[in-house]
Amino acid sequence: MVKDTKQTRSRVVPEASAKAAKVTKKSGTKTDKKAKAVKAAAVVKKGVHLKQAKKIRTNARFYRPKTLSLARDPMYPRKARDSAGDNRRKFDQFTIVKYPLATESAMKKIEENNTLVFIVDVRANKHQIKEAVRKLYDIKTLKVNTLVRPDGTKKAYVRLTADIEALDIANKIGII
Repeated sequence: MVKDTKQTRSRVVPEASAKAAKVTKKSGTKTDKKAKAVKAAAVVKKGVHLKQAKKIRTNARFYRPKTLSLARDPMYPRKARDSAGDNRRKFDQFTIVKYPLATESAMKKIEENNTLVFIVDVRANKHQIKEAVRKLYDIKTLKVNTLVRPDGTKKAYVRLTADIEALDIANKIGII
């Protein structure tokens, strides 16, 4: 029985292959050409360089590739940019110069050194202080010395030019 099954198997296989050969011969050249064209179209669609050579690494470090980085385009502003609002006042002469000092040492500076003494904003620098005093009192300053006091406020010594008397300006301001 085993021999019969082998024989039937061997008989079936040649018959099937013969039928397949007959089918291809019967189909003619039209279907062969069409199948070839479909196969060629698939190769063109896939591309010719399908097998890529493996990159030889010569360095132990791996750097991530540079990718596209787009500029930020937020849907709403994260900070309030209301420059005209009351809560965001500008750093003008009125915020820089807080008040003049009228202590004994300040009076001595006014009389002897032609210097006015002011308490100013801690964030203000010498150039800003000089400009603020010029705008407020219409006086030219020679130089400005500053120091930060132990209580955290900034004191500015504003030296006036020789043609302007500090006593006159102090009277005008109302210190004396």
